[in-house]
Amino acid sequence: MADRPGPLDYLRRWWLRGWILAVVVFLYAPIVCLVVFSFNDSRRNIVWQGFTLDYYGRALRNASLIEAFTNSLVVALVATVLSTIIGALLALALWRFRFVGRSAVEAGSALPIVIPEICMGVALLVFFTRVGWPTGLVWPLNLSSVIFSHVAFAFPFVTVVVRARMEGFDRSLEEASKDLGASEWQTFWNVTLPYMKPGLIAGALLAMTLSLDDFVITFFTSGPETLTFPVKVYSMVRFGATPEVNAASTVLIVVTILLTIIAIRLQSPAKQEG
Repeated sequence: MADRPGPLDYLRRWWLRGWILAVVVFLYAPIVCLVVFSFNDSRRNIVWQGFTLDYYGRALRNASLIEAFTNSLVVALVATVLSTIIGALLALALWRFRFVGRSAVEAGSALPIVIPEICMGVALLVFFTRVGWPTGLVWPLNLSSVIFSHVAFAFPFVTVVVRARMEGFDRSLEEASKDLGASEWQTFWNVTLPYMKPGLIAGALLAMTLSLDDFVITFFTSGPETLTFPVKVYSMVRFGATPEVNAASTVLIVVTILLTIIAIRLQSPAKQEG
């Protein structure tokens, strides 16, 4: 009886390769077109007229666009710090301790990952409205509702990454440290934390990427005087996809890709062996 082909053997079939290529083109062709047309020397941005960097210069001179990008950076940085702290502490608690309600806590922490963003955005809007949370204060306090909203959906991702990292930790290292006279804090600082470091960095970069890219939750939780980069780009697109919009979007895509690549490299097995 002849051996049946395995899953990897099907990749040698021309029709499967063609299907995979079609899927890749379908997913990434719009992004490539956006980047290419950000250099188009045409205001209408329908037909390619020539190469230019003028629209990147216009984007850099757009005061409202720069303000929105600054707001997004502030939100992303603060939300990343808070998400990393909360997510790391939760990951340590779920990894180290066995307590009543642990399964419920674990399931609850995963809810922001699985529920639709539109539902979470509406829920946060209702929450901030009911508690009377201010959204029209002076900068940067007017970003507080957006920051806390981003923390609410970003810290579970940090928890997942850090906990996955700690699953390979040898607890005998902590016991050896304590046997040598180190305190609980010294053991954590010199033994546990260095092992967590790749997971912390990768989780933080993932949280920052999610915060920079978020539109739906930010749209619901930001006040009338608050504008972030994705929301600003959306408002510009409503009047037509000009090269200036494409240039601003390309900048955000590049930043997101760089952060994602760094996070993936830090999570690679070669990095985790150290």
